[in-house]
Amino acid sequence: MTRLDWLERQELWLTPELLNRGLTTATIAALARQGELVRLRRGCYQSSERWKTLTTNGQQVLRVVAHRAVGGSLGNETPVYSHTSAARLHGLYLLNPDLLIHITQSSSVSPTSHARDVRKHQGWLTAPEVTQRRGLLVTSLERTVVDCSRILQYRQGLVTAEHALRLGASREGMKRVTESLVNHKGIRNARRVIANASHLSESPGETLTLDTMRSQQIPMPEQQVWVSSRLGDYRLDFAWRELRAAMEFDGRIKYFDYQPTSQVLFEERRREKALVELGWTILRIEWSDLFREAELKARILTHLRRAEARRAA
Repeated sequence: MTRLDWLERQELWLTPELLNRGLTTATIAALARQGELVRLRRGCYQSSERWKTLTTNGQQVLRVVAHRAVGGSLGNETPVYSHTSAARLHGLYLLNPDLLIHITQSSSVSPTSHARDVRKHQGWLTAPEVTQRRGLLVTSLERTVVDCSRILQYRQGLVTAEHALRLGASREGMKRVTESLVNHKGIRNARRVIANASHLSESPGETLTLDTMRSQQIPMPEQQVWVSSRLGDYRLDFAWRELRAAMEFDGRIKYFDYQPTSQVLFEERRREKALVELGWTILRIEWSDLFREAELKARILTHLRRAEARRAA
């Protein structure tokens, strides 16, 4: 072991802890310059080796944790992390989110703090609207969805809302939050998000695919439809059951955590052939298709017309 391997054993290091370990302020600064330490906030660090193992979202979560660790506060109030910061701490999907640390407090203050990456929001939070994650106070799933939908664009909010519903958030609870914020900025967008959010979407890609079909006035399919075949049950992302027409979104990887890629693809093809034997046809789309909405609409409608012709034959 090298002399500083112990830095990797702890998630966060505050300056006093490093000093107690025998480092000096000059040494700490040098380690940060050399890339051995990542400075998360003034007086708070992490080993660069641990930092490299984190996803982008994991790094942003740690920045929130670091903010609290160095005493991020609101005067006499304990900070309640909200909006996209709460979404990160809940593990919710976020589509192109900001990198700010959001805090909601009851007292009136400037919307910014001395730190440029901290955004403070004034608002009253009821007891059911506050919970804990990683030892931090955060807004509930329902309040988090509404707050995110108030500051994000519609589809960004929809991605977060659908994931929250899948994790058990209450749609009625979300509606109650919107009612309590009736005159607040962005509440119309939040209402639209909640009205359209599905609890069945399993990925941001499925969320955006469904909303694209809605906006393009394509006949809406069922989601997560189970079909029995000679090879067992198979779940389709989207299906027009009466036409035996299905659509799969290939922007996420299925089953790859458990089997080699080649085996997964082979089994996927076998299952698809078994569905074709039952009269099903499957249209596969991917992320790039979502940026060509007119073309995607034409492909889906052609898929449905052909399925209708087969049924009528």
